[in-house]
Amino acid sequence: MRTLPTSAPVFLLAVATVCLVLASPGRSLAMSDTGAATRPGAGPASTEPVPEELSRLITLEGASLYSWKNMRSRSGFAVAQADTAPQLFTPAAPQRILSWETGEGKSYLVPAFEIPAFIVLLNAFDRVALHDKKTDEGKRTYATNPSTFWHQLSHQDWTFDQDTFKVNQFGHPYEGATMYGLARSAGLNFWQSLVYSNTGSFLWEMAGENSRPSTNDLITTGNAGALLGEALFRMADLVLEEGGGNPPLGHRLAAAAISPPTAVNRLLFGKRFDTVFPNHSPATLWLCRAGFSLDVHSKNPSAPVKEPSQDSIGIVEFSMAYGLPGKPGYSYNRPLDYFNFEVSTRARQHNLVDTLTIRGLLKGKSYEIGRDYRGIWGLYGSYDYISPYVFRVSSTALSLGTTGQYWIGPGVAAQGSLLGGVGFGATGLESDVVEERGYHYGVTPQVLLATNFLFGERAMVDLTGRWYYVSSVGPDHDGSESVFRGHAALTVRIHGSHAIGLQYSESIRNTNYANITTKYRSEGTISLVYTFVSDRAFGAVEWREPAER
Repeated sequence: MRTLPTSAPVFLLAVATVCLVLASPGRSLAMSDTGAATRPGAGPASTEPVPEELSRLITLEGASLYSWKNMRSRSGFAVAQADTAPQLFTPAAPQRILSWETGEGKSYLVPAFEIPAFIVLLNAFDRVALHDKKTDEGKRTYATNPSTFWHQLSHQDWTFDQDTFKVNQFGHPYEGATMYGLARSAGLNFWQSLVYSNTGSFLWEMAGENSRPSTNDLITTGNAGALLGEALFRMADLVLEEGGGNPPLGHRLAAAAISPPTAVNRLLFGKRFDTVFPNHSPATLWLCRAGFSLDVHSKNPSAPVKEPSQDSIGIVEFSMAYGLPGKPGYSYNRPLDYFNFEVSTRARQHNLVDTLTIRGLLKGKSYEIGRDYRGIWGLYGSYDYISPYVFRVSSTALSLGTTGQYWIGPGVAAQGSLLGGVGFGATGLESDVVEERGYHYGVTPQVLLATNFLFGERAMVDLTGRWYYVSSVGPDHDGSESVFRGHAALTVRIHGSHAIGLQYSESIRNTNYANITTKYRSEGTISLVYTFVSDRAFGAVEWREPAER
């Protein structure tokens, strides 16, 4: 794929919309000053609802992201937490055709038609938007027909292309996420939808372009796209779930901005695919940030970026931790029942998406150590796109690792993840630099260490380090690169869900090629941000009885 048609604006719209909608108060469960649950039209709230009533309020009338957190100081907390499958519709409500639990009503045929239709539409758009784009052989890239499709299919002349980094490493995963979402929202599970996104990726390489099919595009489109698509699908359904049995227009629009394929199937097929996916009330933390960023140092930037790299620029960021370990009754039976999603944008037209990272548990289980630690471990999938101003790095990987929370003391907790694995990575420069390698692919061992220190309802300290070694095992055999990305942030709650934050990011790239002088390149960025926090306790999960805290 040679273009990034409309994915970046849509993605940024999704970030802004989800912040606005999720920031609105929960509609379905009101809390009195004493913490008791009340319902419209009910009498005075009792100070201590019986467990059966509490469970019914949460599962039938309060299917909310915040319900379990609002109740966690109540004696009925354990009962509410143990309900892992909230009912979004009362028994008297009409039954939907699709069942996410049994798979009844899902369709293999609908996405089998929708994905080729999407490819045709994307190809038509590219023909109009880039009608003069030509391949190295002088052919128009998107002037495809049955003859060109058969030529691609019969020759299988694969290569590693050198298209722009944001097209290959962001545009293609977003394309894959769209195809994945069409299958997922038709009732298919993660693994089935993964097959569809990879099949769609292959079809694009055969029928979407005249240029030689690209191996790197095949890897990132289907696989990174599935991870991105699942995270977007889950977040969109959280918004719909928060809207109750009949989500209002604002919630439906927000969900559509986050996951357009989900909205397409809900619109085209009505009640057949409008059953909200059962998220099982995960423990979540999401943060919206907005502020300004300034590069405090840049070492060895190329000439085209030397001056602009020092400019102060506006930033918008969104992050969500979904399925944090420790919540009683929550299980990890499905891929991405735990995931961490982060996206950050910069006010630079040529490099709008600065960072997009996803890591999620594909297969694993929970465990506990003593009274104060709860965790999960297993096989994780990850997709990283990190694009500081002076260079780029991206990776699609599988890792073994663990995520957990430890109560250090009264009100003080530490959450973190440690992952180590291998994937397919790419590094490069956005600008053309003659004196050094601009683009490199290879097998990529990598390590991640992320830790949050939570100080009650007052502050959070976030420390994250990522290391990638883009090796010579791959299409390039004459060198390798080492990339490090470190991030530190202090967030202090001021009032309610409002906080301020100070952040620092360090990006380091070491290149080592046989025919190019070894070069060390780095950039440091400091940011001052306003932060909206979804949980005053910064996502701390409480599983202990009051007497044990």
